[in-house]
Amino acid sequence: MALIQNKRARHDYTIEERFEAGIVLQGWEVKSVRASRAQLNLAHIYIRDGELYLCNAHMTPADQACTHVTLETNRTRKLLMHKKEIMKLIGKSERAGYTLVPLDLHFTRGRVKLTLALACGKREYEKRAEESKKEWKREQERLMKKDSQGHQRFD
Repeated sequence: MALIQNKRARHDYTIEERFEAGIVLQGWEVKSVRASRAQLNLAHIYIRDGELYLCNAHMTPADQACTHVTLETNRTRKLLMHKKEIMKLIGKSERAGYTLVPLDLHFTRGRVKLTLALACGKREYEKRAEESKKEWKREQERLMKKDSQGHQRFD
């Protein structure tokens, strides 16, 4: 179950593959994730020296946060994955032109995990086509609901 989702990623990118990574957090950051006080909307993942980093993920300190430590809400956080998985991601993102996109933050066995994806950017006409499909599905559901309600009244 995802606590924090990046809804913008599904709108702007076509998601090809999903991966799960651990994330290095401080105590107050875990508390803010647990309280759903984090945002991934503007976050992105970059690769440096064969390691993955999450940048621009905003975490608002919870009320119980420590007062004697300076809290950086937008600091760069290291992602934890196996070396083979990282090399696979590096190869695909460099050769095939994919982008690494954070999708959501969630808890797995008491630890905060980040779901990231290899994604390809959508063009404007692809976004419009997807939006019209969603709109048509919503309209179909409304019509079906009206139709089912209409039959119940006349029985």
